[in-house]
Amino acid sequence: MPTWNEINTEITSIGSADACDQVRSKYLTQLENRLGRTVVAYYSGFLQKRGPDGRSHPESAITDLDMNGLMAVVHNVQRDRGLDIILHTPGGGTEATRALVEYLYKMFGRDIRAIVPHMAMSAGSMIACGCREVLMGKHSCLGPTDPQVKGLPAMGVLAEVDQAIVEVKKEPLKQMVYQQIFAKYPPAFILDCERSLKGSQDMIEDWLATNMFSGRDDPSAAAKATVAHFMDYRGTTDHAHHFLIDKCRDMGLNVVAIEDDQDLQEDILSVHHAFVASFARTGAIKIIQNAAGATWSPAAS
Repeated sequence: MPTWNEINTEITSIGSADACDQVRSKYLTQLENRLGRTVVAYYSGFLQKRGPDGRSHPESAITDLDMNGLMAVVHNVQRDRGLDIILHTPGGGTEATRALVEYLYKMFGRDIRAIVPHMAMSAGSMIACGCREVLMGKHSCLGPTDPQVKGLPAMGVLAEVDQAIVEVKKEPLKQMVYQQIFAKYPPAFILDCERSLKGSQDMIEDWLATNMFSGRDDPSAAAKATVAHFMDYRGTTDHAHHFLIDKCRDMGLNVVAIEDDQDLQEDILSVHHAFVASFARTGAIKIIQNAAGATWSPAAS
């Protein structure tokens, strides 16, 4: 398996303007040939493309703009042998995520697997839950699917409301403290948090019950139990909490360890290194690409 440095050297040795594209296509094709399934990569440069304040570029998240990219790379690919989508993303908009998953269902049916070489967080984890299986390494992780509303954690806000009710009943004077806290929220904000949380929960439960868990004795119950783990606000450290492979299995997900097949592991990580090198060498903030070389990639502005 080429290391990141070796792939970076390979790109340099080609020397052309499209060297990064060539190397990514090479390793995507190699992976697709091994799997015998259609492969699409959805990669965000969220770990590399950060502003002076340390925050990732806003377009590195999942947005409705991504539908253009997904449509571009799904066009003319073989759709009757299943899809393996390689995910590397910090997450993003709930409704944008719903649209992407439902679009993939229409194109490929439910025979979709998620490959997570490193991180598929938040809404990226939601996409993984929409698949029939997730391929992960020992270093890979998913993350909590608690929605963020206006940049604030919906579950955190609702937990604070519940805590306020309990504490004010015990100590009425605390009402003044919580009044100051809740006065900072805009009108209907708490209702928006409740709506967003319920919508995300229902969405993931439906995807799990009708795909990954469809063969289980009680798919709905299994889905609810798994989503409870993904939305365990008090049981996680923060929105970037890492669910590693063993934890994902404990949560009930169908997970395949990529280390079980050494050749497959090397092909997957070669693809990963090729994309990481591309972000390091170009202005791209996101790359969506198929193995045939079709690429969609907005640049940072």
